[in-house]
Amino acid sequence: MSKVIVVTSGKGGVGKTTTTAALGAALAQAGESVVVVDFDVGLRNLDLVMGAERRVVFDLINVIQGVAKLPQALIRDKRLDTLWLLPASQTRDKDALTEDGVQKVIAELREKFDWVICDSPAGIERGAMLAMRHADAAVIVTNPEVSSVRDSDRIIGMLDSKTEKAEKGERIEKHLLITRYDAARASRGEMLSIEDVLDILSTPLLGIIPESEEVLKASNIGTPVTLSDRSSAPAQAYIEAARRLQGEDVEMTIPLVRKGLLDKLFGRRAA
Repeated sequence: MSKVIVVTSGKGGVGKTTTTAALGAALAQAGESVVVVDFDVGLRNLDLVMGAERRVVFDLINVIQGVAKLPQALIRDKRLDTLWLLPASQTRDKDALTEDGVQKVIAELREKFDWVICDSPAGIERGAMLAMRHADAAVIVTNPEVSSVRDSDRIIGMLDSKTEKAEKGERIEKHLLITRYDAARASRGEMLSIEDVLDILSTPLLGIIPESEEVLKASNIGTPVTLSDRSSAPAQAYIEAARRLQGEDVEMTIPLVRKGLLDKLFGRRAA
């Protein structure tokens, strides 16, 4: 049965697009059929992170407006046969997204793929609302910073009130992914601790992505970090997060950047 995931946040720059690409690639590497969908109309970046920017002919808006059929807009990854991209338009504005159009596209994608991962714009404007509208589950990406966590709390409220599932009285599955975590800085009080973030947001933890130059390097060469170097700390963290999304009971760890070994964290487990 297909599952629609929205990768969302209240604050920009926390790593949503990196997360969408990394989780999509990790799931595809596990044998699942996956499509990653860019909802950031006018400011698309997912095609760059996926290394497909020169292959975009049609986009999500073209499909919604009937200019192209869905198969014409889908781009198959050159590295993984089961990974696909549906890019956003770079030239239109978010008003070009319509609720009926998004509903039809998501329904068609559900028939074709095991996983539909929607890369949402930050905040609570139209594009973000439509990206979460038909989701079965949400990955809320946050940095361990007060402003990022506060904005994530607002997003959690929107997920519980504005999604199709919420309006039917059903529960949308929510997962928290903490990015750019630095244990040394947290111990010095320069960023929030994992416990602080979890206490504030009261949302099950999907994973902790350590601060690492590997993430930037991977983005700059147009490769999801889980493909550029599977042994790197952020790649390991994303691969474990993807396994938890699949329902596996994986012990929560923070892969260490310097030593490249897994460091056990607090004995926590994802819910």
